[in-house]
Amino acid sequence: MNRKITTLLFCITTSLYTGNAQQKDPVDYVNTLQGTNSKFQLTTGNTYPTTALPFGMHTWTPQTGVNGDGWKYQYFKDEIRGFQQAHQCSSWTNDYAVFSLFPEIDSLQLNDETRGAKFSHDNETAKPNYYAVTFNNKIKTEIAPTIRGAHIRFSFPQHKKAFLLLDGYTGFSEVTIHPKEKTITGYVHNGRGFKKGYKSFFVLKFDKPFSAFGVWDNRSNTFTAKETEAKGDGKGAYIEFKKGTKVQVKVASSYISPEQAQLNLETELGKDKTVEITRKKAREVWNKQLSQIKVEGGTEEDKATFYSCFFRANLFSRKFYERKANGDPYYFSPYDGKVYDGYMYTDTGFWDTFRAQFPLNALIHPEMHGRYVNALLAAYDENGWLPSWSFPSEAGSMIGNHAISLFADAWAKGLHTFDPEKALKAYFHEATNKGPGGPSGGREGWKSYYTRGYVAYPETREATAKTLEYAYDDFCGYNLAKMIGDDFYASVFKREILNYKNVYNPNTGFMQGRDKDGNWSKNFDPIEWGGPFTEGNAWHWEWSVFHDINGLIDLIGGQENFNKKLDSVFTEPNDVKVGTYGGMIHEMTEMVNAHMGQYAHGNQPIQHMPYLYNYSGEPWKAQEHTREIMYKLYNSTENGYPGDEDQGQTSSWYVLSALGIYSVCPGTDQYVLGSPMFNKITITLENGNKFVIDAKNNSHKNVYIQKATLNGKEYTKDYLTYDDISKGGTFTLEMSDTPNKERGTKLEDRPYSYSNLK
Repeated sequence: MNRKITTLLFCITTSLYTGNAQQKDPVDYVNTLQGTNSKFQLTTGNTYPTTALPFGMHTWTPQTGVNGDGWKYQYFKDEIRGFQQAHQCSSWTNDYAVFSLFPEIDSLQLNDETRGAKFSHDNETAKPNYYAVTFNNKIKTEIAPTIRGAHIRFSFPQHKKAFLLLDGYTGFSEVTIHPKEKTITGYVHNGRGFKKGYKSFFVLKFDKPFSAFGVWDNRSNTFTAKETEAKGDGKGAYIEFKKGTKVQVKVASSYISPEQAQLNLETELGKDKTVEITRKKAREVWNKQLSQIKVEGGTEEDKATFYSCFFRANLFSRKFYERKANGDPYYFSPYDGKVYDGYMYTDTGFWDTFRAQFPLNALIHPEMHGRYVNALLAAYDENGWLPSWSFPSEAGSMIGNHAISLFADAWAKGLHTFDPEKALKAYFHEATNKGPGGPSGGREGWKSYYTRGYVAYPETREATAKTLEYAYDDFCGYNLAKMIGDDFYASVFKREILNYKNVYNPNTGFMQGRDKDGNWSKNFDPIEWGGPFTEGNAWHWEWSVFHDINGLIDLIGGQENFNKKLDSVFTEPNDVKVGTYGGMIHEMTEMVNAHMGQYAHGNQPIQHMPYLYNYSGEPWKAQEHTREIMYKLYNSTENGYPGDEDQGQTSSWYVLSALGIYSVCPGTDQYVLGSPMFNKITITLENGNKFVIDAKNNSHKNVYIQKATLNGKEYTKDYLTYDDISKGGTFTLEMSDTPNKERGTKLEDRPYSYSNLK
């Protein structure tokens, strides 16, 4: 089924379900199945139908894949084989601290590869606050979430034996059945980022008695009746209820202790007698969260896409802290395995999320974001390195040292919740050493970067991409030091800010690989992927100079040449050379399928590029292209994303862009202008202020800004500042189907760049 048909069907069913569209709450627009029709070869999001509260420590999801499969839930499959406690950031990372529940009739079926129950999407409801599905065998499962648990109901068909499996998943587990208390307790240890000795303690409290019970082993798929305890790899429990039972179970987990798991259950679910109560509470939480941005105008599908993306932008990073009996926060450190007072967050990769997800959080959730950046320094104390890809411990995946981007961005926006001197010291350590784990654990190729002014290729893989991102990170270090008056660190990091120029080859007009002797890589082709680049080619990485677009304009030969090259991204053939990847990877296929030339929105390196027209005197093209990307590459269905959703980044790009703004250079206080999707947008800020974007005459065709006023005064700049928005006010735009080629073209109206145009 193609994208247009599935979009239409979703809109029709949504309208039938809700009746009068004017009465719909934001949560009614959300489809948590968005992006789930994914597979290894091609992703439309690589998401799963997350049932959770905002930034919840645990989430819950149906499981169509076998245990350990990174593709937890694939829309095209027709069997479910479990309902999981989940934390997965991406299909490529797999998951940790997982266990699952699975209801069965007639007899025990243990093998996760063969026990699946058939279902139809017609009998499935997927909302943030409530997931429900009725299998073809008439078992119905309902889930309503809390921050650290869930309220679940299994309704078995009459006159049928009723069984429930607890599956210990892929690692070590322990279970204890307490028949008199109608409770199961235990823990699981599984997942690559879940270090040796770490445990996720769980407690399950049922409201119906057990008629039979036992333990089982998912390695041998054998069970032992009447046994109440099991410990080892893949150990689980099973329960039998009275025929035709409708049973509710409250589930909660803790990384700290069994006692804390019980406290989490009592605190979050203790007073909820039914799933309906928990469902209603979760709905209220989500409506409050999503109502922070109210959109008016546009189509029902536009709203469904917006709120579905806004939902996913409110899932990562996860709260990794818990609450004591007195309400104080404390946490089990995923870095050193000790317990500390305070806040901790995890499950994100900064290479993806520094670009839009965290700048969106800074705007919408400044209190939480302030806690988050302070927690980065706690992670540094516990790990010896700043986080770059936490899941939940540090993996060092991808490239760059982007924690400094979060620090600089928070400080530039007035979120002074951390020690900036300590942050600079930690970053200096990061930038002058190679740490444990992957490339972003410390700085891979750092000696070459400092001695040559670039990371040499092929001596270091993905070297040109690393050079570009290191230069941006050093800008962030410089800017943070400059903002707090630290001349030493400002001078240290300033030296490397322009290193991006050392990997620009004026003969080819592209960023290019360069060896230790200064020679450019041979047989260069800008459409060839890999080699000196990360998950992209030279067309994609040309623009990764977030902090100094004016300097990039000068390198490319001035504004006219720069604009022509921007134009060419969209008009070049969408051809691919697989390069060092050796075959087509999903990002390549997604770029080809988009039919937008060499523009590859399915991955991060080029996502900011359409906004660069604001720096080169043609801002109307940013307005045109960003609207086209939103209309063409996003929707609210299972095919809703142009690539990996990536822990909120791809969703946050859409949310910010739908507001008509984007964070081209995090580490500054600016949001660069695009074209808003809706006639009126009201942002209710944490401080109580409201910022209204009033786009008059806006429509699918009227994407160009003719005139702008901010609080009644003419506004010609191509960006808004954080303060402009947080102070509240009204940003009025007059939209048209014809570009205004005079507005916003003066040098003084352009966004920040480290260098001045020559």
